[in-house]
Amino acid sequence: MSTIDFNTVALSILPALITGAIAYYFFNMHLKNENNRRNFKLRQEGHKLTLPMRLQAYERITLFLERINPSQLLVRIKPLGDNKEAYSTLLLSTIEQEYEHNISQQIYISEECWNVIISSKNAVAHIITEATKNSEVQNSQDLREAIIKKMLDSTPPSTIALSFVKTEVQKLL
Repeated sequence: MSTIDFNTVALSILPALITGAIAYYFFNMHLKNENNRRNFKLRQEGHKLTLPMRLQAYERITLFLERINPSQLLVRIKPLGDNKEAYSTLLLSTIEQEYEHNISQQIYISEECWNVIISSKNAVAHIITEATKNSEVQNSQDLREAIIKKMLDSTPPSTIALSFVKTEVQKLL
C-alpha cells in the first residue's frame, strides 16, 4: 500500500513541479529582458549626454593637431633671434604646452586615437630636433626652411593623425 501511495503522490506532484519549473524559467527570462531594456535605455540616455562632450574633445584634438602642424607652427611662432637652438627650443616648448593644454581630452577619445596623437606630436618634435642637428642649418631662418622642406617631401604627421581622428568621429556619428 505504501508503494501505491508513493506513486500516487509522485504523480500528483509531478505536474506541479513541471508547472513551477516553467513558471520559474519564464519569470527569469522576463527579469533578464527587463534588465537588458533598462540598461539599453540608460546607455541611450548616457550617449545623449556624452556624445557632445566627446565631439568637443575631438574638436579640441583637431585644433591641437592643426596647431602643431609644422607649417602652421612656423607661421605662428616667429624666431626671437638668429640662434637655431633657441628657436628649436621655443618650437618644442610650444608643442609641449599645446599638448599639456589638451591632455585631459584623452578621457573622451579612444586609446588608439590618443596613441596616434601622441605619435604625431613626437614625430613633429623629432622633425624639429633632426633639422636642428643638421650641420647645414646655421640659424633660425635656415631651420625654418629645413623644416618646411621636410614637410614638402612628406606628409606632416599631424595631417596623418587628423585623418585618423576624422575616421574615428565618423564612426561615432
